[in-house]
Amino acid sequence: MYQELSRLTLYSNLPEDCPLCQLARVEQRLEETADAPLTGKERATLTHTVMAQVKRLLDLATACGFDGNLWQNYLTWLIITHEDSFSLTFERAEPMDGSIRAIAVEDFRIFRRLFHWDFSAMEKALDIRALTLLQGYTAVPKREQMYNRAVSEAVRGLSPRIAAAQSPEEIYELVTSHYRDCGVGLFGLNRAFRVRGDRESLSFEPIHNLDAVTLDSLVGYDLQKKKLRANVEAFLSGKPFNNTLLYGDAGTGKSTSVKALLPEYGPRGLRVIELDKHQFALLQDVIAQVKRRHCRFIIFLDDLSFDEGEAEYKYLKAVIEGGLESRPDNVMICATSNRRHLVKETWKDRDDMEHDGDIHRSDTVEEKLSLSARFGCSINYSAPDRRLFDQIVVALAQRHPEISLTREELLAAANRFELRHGGLSGRTAQQFINEVAGGNL
Repeated sequence: MYQELSRLTLYSNLPEDCPLCQLARVEQRLEETADAPLTGKERATLTHTVMAQVKRLLDLATACGFDGNLWQNYLTWLIITHEDSFSLTFERAEPMDGSIRAIAVEDFRIFRRLFHWDFSAMEKALDIRALTLLQGYTAVPKREQMYNRAVSEAVRGLSPRIAAAQSPEEIYELVTSHYRDCGVGLFGLNRAFRVRGDRESLSFEPIHNLDAVTLDSLVGYDLQKKKLRANVEAFLSGKPFNNTLLYGDAGTGKSTSVKALLPEYGPRGLRVIELDKHQFALLQDVIAQVKRRHCRFIIFLDDLSFDEGEAEYKYLKAVIEGGLESRPDNVMICATSNRRHLVKETWKDRDDMEHDGDIHRSDTVEEKLSLSARFGCSINYSAPDRRLFDQIVVALAQRHPEISLTREELLAAANRFELRHGGLSGRTAQQFINEVAGGNL
């Protein structure tokens, strides 16, 4: 195995501590001591190394919902998460022929042998069977297991096809097609992210427990959803699009509408990166890291507003539109806010008289209003009227067969509930249904 790894070219920079490299070192050590029996200490050390790597493969299987041949699933995961010039070029759908194709085929010839590696000699030397057991692993039933479904589906779909490939050229076509269709690495396997660290240690943390809500499952607000869809469709199709602001009353589904885009458009390459207000200084760095990727990224600024004295909105204005660098075609800024104009105004902003040394009051007002003007697609979500609220309640109740109230009983209880819980809104309707379905009302 270690000799096979030494012949890799495009995939040669595998992490030294990865299970593949660790197991290769164990095999190398066993071959070096083939003519002399292992000491008890050496055998224990090598056995510990192997079992530690088996544990890592089992942990990966649990996190990603793998079953079947875990060794082949692991190698597939290694290939599709490997970011380098070769994989990233295919992610951008740029053709690659000639020598580089021949080099890649040779690497996949090696991986084809690794896919069907015989661990029996290693297991016999160390008197273990764990590696063989990994090739027929039975996982916990998916309904009882929390796992990363996006990674699981990608790997479990590709792994058996690579294993069944009759040639390295066939593996080449399978892997490069995956790079083109799904992307590479973190952004290829996940759809939503948080930003961690600072400018020197910026990283993206995948969000796995995504809401299953879709735009079609949101009751009402049809015109708003249609406008949002049209802008996102243009964005994904490479057509002109606008940064998006969803504003209006609390609890009306603004944030949910953005989250609902992922189930519908995630398979087409849409990714969402959530950024908090205190992280706006990282916005330019975030854009720099994703602008050359194949995926389309929505940078999501939830519950956006600025109080008097907060100056972050000035930085945000320059980044969204107005700086020297043009906006990448694969990045859209999408914000939600309860305020139409985002920045809090005061009555003194409207006073035509000099105040605090500022004699140009109209300029002050224009500066504050210009941030919202940079969102070319503004969509209003206003509180529902009684008719729409009742519609939302009934639609949500239909998703819970355990609710046995008649329509009249349900709406009467919902009306009493909303009087005590913040008025008419989709959020109030959902909270009411939770109470009823949970038997707490």
